[in-house]
Amino acid sequence: MKYSICNETYGDLSLEGTCEDIASHGYDGVEIAPFTLKPDPRDITEKEAISYGETVRSFGLEVTGLHWLLSKPQGLHISTKNEALRRESIDFAKHTVMINAAMKGEVLVYGSPMTRNVEKGMSYSEAWDRSVEAYGEIARECEKLGGILVLEPLGHVETDFLTTAEEGIKMIKDIGSSACRLHLDVKAMSYEDKEIGQIIKDSAPSFEHFHANDPNLRGPGTGDVKYEPIYEALRNINYDKWVSIEVFKYDPSAQEIARSGIEFLKSMEDKIMNSAGV
Repeated sequence: MKYSICNETYGDLSLEGTCEDIASHGYDGVEIAPFTLKPDPRDITEKEAISYGETVRSFGLEVTGLHWLLSKPQGLHISTKNEALRRESIDFAKHTVMINAAMKGEVLVYGSPMTRNVEKGMSYSEAWDRSVEAYGEIARECEKLGGILVLEPLGHVETDFLTTAEEGIKMIKDIGSSACRLHLDVKAMSYEDKEIGQIIKDSAPSFEHFHANDPNLRGPGTGDVKYEPIYEALRNINYDKWVSIEVFKYDPSAQEIARSGIEFLKSMEDKIMNSAGV
């Protein structure tokens, strides 16, 4: 497995300063929220994106990919009946595909719950069809430029749309693109009826990217979620891709979150590997 952490954890610290600290803790990559580069990511040119990617690699890191893709500027929505806004949202998303490709990132994580909630007066099935159409267009842009669109199911406390891994897998099948796969998040899976390990097992054929955190909005190992079954499940499906730490509470400091997070995750990996005699 490869380890990364989301850069918005570091607040206003420069990309250079963020990467320097991330590298010092032994991470392999950094996952980037585009609004940390410019308030409106549409202002990021391809030339600038290439430069950002070079900065990341100068610290011995990879660009894991992009996330929080539709959260800023506020107001974007992927399935709204407002066709002008929907077109703007899809075009915005396609611009982030270019940014990711220019930075040589791997995945584009689609969470951003407020941008996909079922709009008032719209049925769930209509929201579904409009989302499949929109995400399909974005996935086809990934097919052309590079990168993988990963759909992130989120808990019912955050959104009323796409709240389980099973739904995510169904939508991926409906989209039918090799550039559209599934993202799993520990916090989100904690709200499902299934055990997290079982979700991982059942999702294996579609599973591309993973966020490590806790429902307490802090890093892995800080709350009640037991990570041994999670790492057992990841080992059993031979998962060798990114495990990226995403938190929503940024104390005591980004540096401490980064240090303690990777130490905990690597200790879990070592524990499970040792118990399996690997």
